[in-house]
Amino acid sequence: MTEFTKFDASEFLDSDDMIAEYLAAALEDGNPEVFIAALGDVAKARGMAKIAEVSGLGRESLYKALRPSSKLRYETVQKIVSALGVKLTVTTTRAA
Repeated sequence: MTEFTKFDASEFLDSDDMIAEYLAAALEDGNPEVFIAALGDVAKARGMAKIAEVSGLGRESLYKALRPSSKLRYETVQKIVSALGVKLTVTTTRAA
C-alpha cells in the first residue's frame, strides 16, 4: 500500500521571490480563501510567532485570522502582508 504525506506549501517557500510569486498567484485566483490560505502558508514558512510579533497581532489572533472562512479586515491583511515583507500592488488587466 502506498502512503502519501500531506502537501505543505510552506516547505517550499524558501525565498522572497518564491513567496511573492506564490502570493500573487493566490491573489489572482479570485477566491479570498485561497489568498488567506496562502498568507497562512507564508506565515508558517517565516515563523508564526515572528509574524505575530512583527504584525502586532497576538499569536492566537494570527491563527484565527488565517483559518479557512475567516473574514479578514483590510487592516489585518495589511499588518500581515507588511510583517511578511511583501506588498500588494495593482495593475491593469487589459491594454490601455
